[in-house]
Amino acid sequence: MSLNSFFKLDENKTNFKTEFIAGLTTFLAMSYILGVNPNMLGITGMPVTGVFFATAVASGISCLVMGLVSKYPVGLAPGMGMNALFTFTIVIGLGVSWKAGLAAVFISSILFLIITVSGLREAILNAIPVNLKLAIGAGIGFFLAFIGLKGAGIIVADESTIVALGSLLAAPALLALIGIFITIFLYVKKVPAAVFLGLIITAIIGLIFTILGFGADPVAATLMPQVPTEIVSTSFDVSLFGAFVDGFGELFATPITNLILVIFSLLFVMFFDTTGTLIPLANQCGFMDENGNAEGIDGAFLGDAISGIIGAIFGTSTLTAYVESATGIGLGGRTGLTAIFVGVFFLLSALFAPFVLSIFTSSVTCAALVVVGILMMAQLKDVIWEDFYGVAPVFMTIIMMLLTYSISLGIAWGFVTYAVVEISRGKWKDLSWLVWVLIIIFLIYLFFGL
Repeated sequence: MSLNSFFKLDENKTNFKTEFIAGLTTFLAMSYILGVNPNMLGITGMPVTGVFFATAVASGISCLVMGLVSKYPVGLAPGMGMNALFTFTIVIGLGVSWKAGLAAVFISSILFLIITVSGLREAILNAIPVNLKLAIGAGIGFFLAFIGLKGAGIIVADESTIVALGSLLAAPALLALIGIFITIFLYVKKVPAAVFLGLIITAIIGLIFTILGFGADPVAATLMPQVPTEIVSTSFDVSLFGAFVDGFGELFATPITNLILVIFSLLFVMFFDTTGTLIPLANQCGFMDENGNAEGIDGAFLGDAISGIIGAIFGTSTLTAYVESATGIGLGGRTGLTAIFVGVFFLLSALFAPFVLSIFTSSVTCAALVVVGILMMAQLKDVIWEDFYGVAPVFMTIIMMLLTYSISLGIAWGFVTYAVVEISRGKWKDLSWLVWVLIIIFLIYLFFGL
């Protein structure tokens, strides 16, 4: 069977060249994750070279699966927000090891696969209030931006005010600030792969800083790009492959409410992140019919669910579909061949670990976190703002996610506030049993931490 007939290139009014260019464009738009993910997960104690290899290979294989199973032109990689949830809520917040965190990723991905193939997706989707779905996505955006600003030294700890503005003349903070403004400029100008290009330009400026000796103090040296001594690695760090198996014992030894909270948080964010990404992309591709149903969307959800399992096996946080796939779709990518090319580029990128990890430091990747945070915050435009009842849970979700430094706690506060609002309105009987179960679990966790 030819590529043309398998992917229906003629039927979708595309060709091999167009799909290749679309795949390359999507990869470049997504590739910032190769620098961000190792920096993020490395905070847990995971080897950054191992995370890089896991990110590149798991993303590559998942894109191949998406292309072959669903034939959608969508790229997949560790989700922004999922990696923050893994690092700061599960590992640091609950004090479990990263191996136990990977075990949780594996279990939640299996559950997501079951939900996908069983057809429960729509029922669960309808049970959760729209405003809460939007608030969680936006809150994660604020959280990512805060992580980036803190990591670069733009925001620092302060005994009097808890947080304060750092010295913007310090090399790491100045470099990050330059990177943020450059990336915003490129994005406003609608430059393709703006986030990736922003990283590259910022890294080059950082290398110039390093060569000139600006930021040579020990603290800055850990945040500034270093001149790489080699470009291609001849050995791969596969130390994280299968490491999740060793985490099951510790995971199931944690208190039951913590266990439920961890699994649910991963599943919840994965579920709505996937839904909120794939449906608009399907619409952009022209796959939506007059009834609002997306052709082949079940296959796309299946490919996305399988990707989470692949990520856990290789040793990274949950993978998900990337909205940056819209860049390739905008250039004419319409079939799974686009996703295949994205996967190939991710697999090839596994060769460049020393180069990427030496220049994509916290100061460089700060811009990506801030810009992605801005884009996720834009979801608030769809919040129903007409009354206090809808706004209160949104506000509490976002503010508590930031102040508690925990995505799960933000979700918990949002649900509990929603329950108080609905009881006050006399509409508590309208809440589904699923929502009540979650509210009870969240109350137990908030007050007793069991």
